[in-house]
Amino acid sequence: MNAPLEAAASPTRVNLMTGDQYRESLREYKPKVYVDGREVESVADEPAFRPGVNALAFTYDYALREELQPIALATQGSRNRVVSRMLHVNESAGDLLNKLEAVRVLCQETGCAQRYLAHDALNGIAQVSATLDDAKGSTEHRARFAEYLAHVQDKDLSLGVAMTDAKGDRSKKPHQQANPDTYVHIVEQNGKGIVISGTKAIVTGGPYMHELLVMPSRNMGPEDADFAVCCAVRCDAPGITIVSRPAGRPGERLEHGDALFSRKYGQSTAVVIFDKVFVPWDRVFYAGDWEHSHVLTYSYATHHRHSCIGARAGFGDLLIGAGALMCEANGLDPAKKSNLRDPMVELIKITEGFYACGVAASVYATRDEHSGSYMPDPVFSNIGKLLLATQIYDMHRIAHEVSGGLIVALPGPDEDHNPATAAKLSEVLQASPNIPYDKRIQTARFIEDLTASYQGGWYSIISLHGGGSPAAMKQEIWRNYPVGSKVELVERLLERGVLHDENRAITKNRQPGKCCDTGCTTPGQPVMVPLPVSPKNA
Repeated sequence: MNAPLEAAASPTRVNLMTGDQYRESLREYKPKVYVDGREVESVADEPAFRPGVNALAFTYDYALREELQPIALATQGSRNRVVSRMLHVNESAGDLLNKLEAVRVLCQETGCAQRYLAHDALNGIAQVSATLDDAKGSTEHRARFAEYLAHVQDKDLSLGVAMTDAKGDRSKKPHQQANPDTYVHIVEQNGKGIVISGTKAIVTGGPYMHELLVMPSRNMGPEDADFAVCCAVRCDAPGITIVSRPAGRPGERLEHGDALFSRKYGQSTAVVIFDKVFVPWDRVFYAGDWEHSHVLTYSYATHHRHSCIGARAGFGDLLIGAGALMCEANGLDPAKKSNLRDPMVELIKITEGFYACGVAASVYATRDEHSGSYMPDPVFSNIGKLLLATQIYDMHRIAHEVSGGLIVALPGPDEDHNPATAAKLSEVLQASPNIPYDKRIQTARFIEDLTASYQGGWYSIISLHGGGSPAAMKQEIWRNYPVGSKVELVERLLERGVLHDENRAITKNRQPGKCCDTGCTTPGQPVMVPLPVSPKNA
């Protein structure tokens, strides 16, 4: 007689940090950081970085809120540990859906949560580590990554992604550059580890991260083997210099205590210079493996574009809410005014349209054959990112259209407290009798901050180029979209009787459709899997 199966052990939970504990943890690190031409003594206490530190601190505090834990936390099955969603390697399409929603909620509050880049990079490294092992018949890459993943999860760390190289002459490959330090590369390796030098040009949140994940920014050939390197380093490792820009708009004078959005939350980006930085082997995920460098660049880009969809949807939520408030403050009801309702619906359509691509990319996720982790569908991920990248300017325009010119024509905030002007302004600049003057003006300045300020311009550019340029997304869409199935569909309807030709360029990609693998009535998270190719089209 078989013994009864033992119940699975309940997962244990890592010690998650609070926002204040995160701030305190930064004081344990001593990175070499410059901002505005001066060296920073303490990142955690630097006013220029406060909006960025606040944004990351929020990601820690929100994960402790009971009502948000279904999306903020995840169970890492390999260790049966409950960890931060931002440090989780996806084990199902449901993980991708929850990550997408988590990023949206975070960015509703902070504008850009930043910490989700770690999730995208860790998922990419998991895939390339497994691919390398399977190609070499080894287990060392998986084991090394698993040990590092446990380290960052248990410590609840924030990780910066150092991927985009300075690049130098864009027409030349890394090994052809006059200055090799325009790309991060290996200058030495021995039994203890490797030594790297070079420059990463756009590192999100660089000054206030705990560690940096160094990854290649492009596919490499055999001549570029030294540039094919992926590793993790502490932000204060000897030889690292972080040259940063301020986060948000911290330098502007507070408006009598009523700080605008970007004075509370913001994002710093940094140039990180590596000057003969030693990295021990247990922090090296690959070195010189140029044949597989494309696996990481492709997988990270797909994961990151999927996350960007959630991030900009959160930003869209801010514009939708602020636009509606401005209509109300102006004494107008979009339900009764088509000239306001139509643009508001357009703003909703844009935001939910690209977000729907993120949902589709999650449901149509595929299980990576090497790592077993889940990858968002590349076509929907890239379409969603392309939509938000090219429509971010429309989102700003619509917010301006429904708000009116007041958002940039207001007198300075000091006039609100000037005895000679304040009373008259509050009389003549109030619109709806139900909305006080100060509430109308506050909403107008909030929209200005998001769309027509230094920070508004920053949001536009980061939406356009973050995660790759629109050209890169178009290339991935064309590379992955099953145009061949559409061509063969038309040829079948035309009764041409053409058989599939593997050498025919336009029919190379084929996918007749997908179906839920669990069946439509089976409970649980569905994953869409390819339908078999029809013999008639084979």
